[in-house]
Amino acid sequence: MARYRGPKTKIARKFGEAIYGTDKSFEKKNYPPGSHGMNKRRRKASEYGIQLKEKQKAKYTYGILEKQFRNLFEKASGSKGVTGEILLQLLESRLDNVVYRLGIAASRDGARQLVGHRHITVNDEVVSIPSYILKPGDIVAVREKSKSLVVIQEALESNRAGSSSWLEWDGNEMKGKFLNRPEREEIPENIKEQLIVELYSK
Repeated sequence: MARYRGPKTKIARKFGEAIYGTDKSFEKKNYPPGSHGMNKRRRKASEYGIQLKEKQKAKYTYGILEKQFRNLFEKASGSKGVTGEILLQLLESRLDNVVYRLGIAASRDGARQLVGHRHITVNDEVVSIPSYILKPGDIVAVREKSKSLVVIQEALESNRAGSSSWLEWDGNEMKGKFLNRPEREEIPENIKEQLIVELYSK
């Protein structure tokens, strides 16, 4: 399965929430896609269907594929603590997500592209792997020659930087510090992680 590159509003409507952020099209049509829209009768989803939908929502939200997602789940299940919460912490610790949370990119897709095109450094070393898992204390910065990029400047002007309590942002230096993995209440995504744990535990 390749990464989804189709209409994002369609996916948001499928899950009934703007998982990709502010979406005017979704606000106009916040009901499931399809020719009958709100009038279509839908069968009650099974327990498995509900669990699968929650996993798909998490995958689409963070923009990762099944193999990566399962690997993160296995890593979470082998760690001490609540598996579902650790899974979300690992997802939030990915470099592309942190670049997005710091406000360097307007979306996770945009963050993934910046990382892949070698515009981002971690501890003064260029890292081009979006799935790179950060450790507490790591410094994420915009590469010196990339600081003037319009796409980065526009993203930073949205003033979203500094909105995450587990990250520290220095606007003058255009770099941020990954302080620690976020607690569950610090993660704003509306994901029922326990359903994902139940799905993989079958």
